[in-house]
Amino acid sequence: MKVKQKATQSEELAAYIIEGIQDKKGMDIVKVDLRGIQNAISDYFVICHGSSDRQVDAIADSIVDTVRDRCGDRPNAIEGKRNGEWVLLDYVDVVVHVFQERLREVYSLEDLWADAPTEQIKG
Repeated sequence: MKVKQKATQSEELAAYIIEGIQDKKGMDIVKVDLRGIQNAISDYFVICHGSSDRQVDAIADSIVDTVRDRCGDRPNAIEGKRNGEWVLLDYVDVVVHVFQERLREVYSLEDLWADAPTEQIKG
């Protein structure tokens, strides 16, 4: 029962994160389900990109605000906010990567977890 409750919480958190991304027109949103991957660092990765450093920053802020407003959570850590090229928001059960498009193509995180189920989110 406890495992199912945690899964439900991480799924709900991912949904709020996606809502925050969509509010600022984040592009090519992908949810990677890592729950079946042994030793995965979180339940989900949510990945998207923006077209500029300003949009990446706005998307990251929108995620933080949306999650805080909807469920009271705050990220455990925020990395990359200063340069606006790649912002990582660590909510422990869900890790969010907000890229500028060119960097997303370079790092291709979706390909690193090719054996995990992925879901393209319609925006």
